[in-house]
Amino acid sequence: MTHSELADCYRRLYRPLGMYVLKLVGDVDEAEDIVQEVFGTLVDRSSDISLATVKPYLYRSVHNRALNWLRNNRGESSIEGIEEVTDEDIDTSERDARLWVEIGRLPQRCREIFLMAKRDGLSYADIAEELGISVKTVENQMTKALSRLRETLSSRGGRKVFFLPFLV
Repeated sequence: MTHSELADCYRRLYRPLGMYVLKLVGDVDEAEDIVQEVFGTLVDRSSDISLATVKPYLYRSVHNRALNWLRNNRGESSIEGIEEVTDEDIDTSERDARLWVEIGRLPQRCREIFLMAKRDGLSYADIAEELGISVKTVENQMTKALSRLRETLSSRGGRKVFFLPFLV
């Protein structure tokens, strides 16, 4: 792999790999460390890996490192029931990564209200009280956020998005 191909892989796959590892280890900092370590290994082995096989290699590598981290930090029982990486896992991590990118592109106030509702689980009334705005404004901002996310994600993914996954 060339330096340009490595840079492109990093740009395209860093966030989805991080989302995948985060679901396994449940710790953002550790998930980032695992993905960074795997990309460091990829740089060292780039001459041995083709562009066609890099994605499966990276997912397998982060999966194995995540299992090792779980085993070392939470015990052998923590890895029971964790299956191998599937195409569905990859699709889900890529969708979740696109979702977080698009949430980050929402206008600041709209994003804040959306995250308070979806990530923090606050009711519209609680959000309105905390921000000193009306419940109707919260409703309008949520409608705006959901509409923008559906529109953007369905236009990029080629199919209509009917739901937004639970945000961790």
